[in-house]
Amino acid sequence: MPVMELDEAKARELEEKFDSEIRFRPLAPLAAKLVGGLLVILSLFHYYTAGFGLLPEMIHRGIHLSFVLGLVFLVFPFSKRGYDQPTKSTLLRPLGISVVDWALAIAAVIAVCHVPLIPLDDLAFRVGNPTRTDVILGGVLIVVLLEATRRSVGWPLPIIAILFMAYAIYGQSMPGILVHPGATYSQLIDHLYLTSQGIYGIALGVVATYVFHFVLFGVFATRMGLGQLFLDNAAWIAGRYAGGPAKVSIFGSALFGMISGSSVANTVTVGSLTIPAMIRLGYKKHFAAAVESTASTGGQITPPIMGAAAFLMIEFLGLPYSTIILAAIVPAFMHFFGVFMQVHFEAKRNGLRGLRRDEMPDLKDAWRRDWPTVIPLVALIGILVAGYTPYLAAFWGITLCIVVGLLNPRRRMSIRELFEGFRDGAKYALAVGAAAATVGIVVGVVTLTGVGFKLSFIVTSTAADLASGVGAFLPAWFAAPTTLTLLFTLIMTGAVCILMGCGIPTTANYIIMVTIAAPALVLLGVEPIVAHFFVFYYGVLADITPPVALAAYAAAGMAGADPFKTGNTAFRLGLGKVLVPFVFVFSPSLLLVTSDFTWANFALAFIGCALGITCLSASLSGWFLVRTHAWERIVLIIAALLLIAPEIYSSLLGGLMILPIIIRHLMAWRAGSVPATV
Repeated sequence: MPVMELDEAKARELEEKFDSEIRFRPLAPLAAKLVGGLLVILSLFHYYTAGFGLLPEMIHRGIHLSFVLGLVFLVFPFSKRGYDQPTKSTLLRPLGISVVDWALAIAAVIAVCHVPLIPLDDLAFRVGNPTRTDVILGGVLIVVLLEATRRSVGWPLPIIAILFMAYAIYGQSMPGILVHPGATYSQLIDHLYLTSQGIYGIALGVVATYVFHFVLFGVFATRMGLGQLFLDNAAWIAGRYAGGPAKVSIFGSALFGMISGSSVANTVTVGSLTIPAMIRLGYKKHFAAAVESTASTGGQITPPIMGAAAFLMIEFLGLPYSTIILAAIVPAFMHFFGVFMQVHFEAKRNGLRGLRRDEMPDLKDAWRRDWPTVIPLVALIGILVAGYTPYLAAFWGITLCIVVGLLNPRRRMSIRELFEGFRDGAKYALAVGAAAATVGIVVGVVTLTGVGFKLSFIVTSTAADLASGVGAFLPAWFAAPTTLTLLFTLIMTGAVCILMGCGIPTTANYIIMVTIAAPALVLLGVEPIVAHFFVFYYGVLADITPPVALAAYAAAGMAGADPFKTGNTAFRLGLGKVLVPFVFVFSPSLLLVTSDFTWANFALAFIGCALGITCLSASLSGWFLVRTHAWERIVLIIAALLLIAPEIYSSLLGGLMILPIIIRHLMAWRAGSVPATV
């Protein structure tokens, strides 16, 4: 097998094929130039404002949203059949785009720009007393926004927004605790359109500032060669060991995830090299695809870039981004550690070899060639740690990427590639921008009606009832009622996060669940940052959870594997990730930044979590040092749950349970025997 060399053009082609959020319809040459020019202008606008100062809040968000919605109607067709329609220009299809789409794009731009153009003094007077023009244009914006979101990310999120608006208007007809006085159509439009608590709210603001800039940084960092350097290092570190390409996939995805907050982008970029290598080595196609997709979902929780939701935490929690980065380190490590252990056991069980010396890159040559590509990332992290704003850090990171790309003689970026980078960076902003604005509708209804607190009360009450029912069958020393209540609340919250994530993007899922579910956890004494990370972590898991596992299905398409089988395997590989959020809720020290942090608590939680994930991986893989018996697999699962529990005695009990298994496996391993599974 040749040295893994990243073909960036092929990776972009695969991403556009498998990621529906950046899959644009075919465009006529003139239309393609128009769209490309607008995308470049959008990127340049954000690049400039990141370095030289943001515009006033409503104006900045309005410019961003007007570009986003206008472009959505130009590049996303009404239905899938639009991808096959001819691009020839006709009277009803100017530049190959239907008159209806042109009309929707123009309507969206007019409706969006109306509010930012209102003088602030006048706007303050009109909030609560909207004019007829405000109500009409607000209604137009909601309609075109829902349609733009449907086209770019699918039906689920618009349906959720419609249900919330219906709840706001028909509150008097709601049952029980959900009843409220109800809002008129005019009041609803006023709240969603004229205030900063609706469409122009925090979600849109974060996407229009932090998210856009860091996505653009990731695009340029990859183009100038940093992605290739990461892959070379991953191959050198992990490639020589059992199941080499699979472990390269994990390390490569972890490193690449530092500059890419997209699960699908991570999957197709790293997977374009590792999936074929895994298949050649002997891994089954669906398993190879599952390994890559599971590892790649870690990109959204891997510092320093992470996913869009991480930047939302800055606004929701009022914490510096350096704190969010620090809190994310251990959860990200545990995610990759869990996938690594299952891959390792799988490789040992099937006798899969590592890479030969001639199949691995020359690390010295890689660093000699690409060392300048590390400069922008180091600078970005340094500026963040120094306490400057994230978008200023991104500005200098992008600037240094451009400088290195243009000046590096070994991997020089052309002027054309520079403009293509600005164009491709803006592509990622369209779907997430529309989704963020639509989530603003949900958040606006929550703030208007107070339904978030009501839903939190319902969740905690249900959890308390379940706890009292289950607690009747358990000894008092085993679990206190408050602990069981929190446990059931976490289970319900995690399940809803996964279900919501099956149909809507991670960012939208996070915002909705933080608005509705996180208050329930806070009511039970969970620190806000812990509650937010719990929701964030489970929302990311949806990318590998059938039936809508975007990362898993993208990897399956690349491997030629069955998508549903790949999704199921990916979910199994990510089960260690399911346990981790429970650990840092019951042992907050694992996040490093909580108020009760101590090194003793951290060590206990970290060791217990690592051992628990190892036991779970051994059970699911059917291998530890040798093949496991059926009874051992059951014991390992029970021990895993005890080891991750936030209490020393349960951890000791879990350790004692696995001791006989370790002894048997050591004896069998030394004897060189591999007994069949019973």
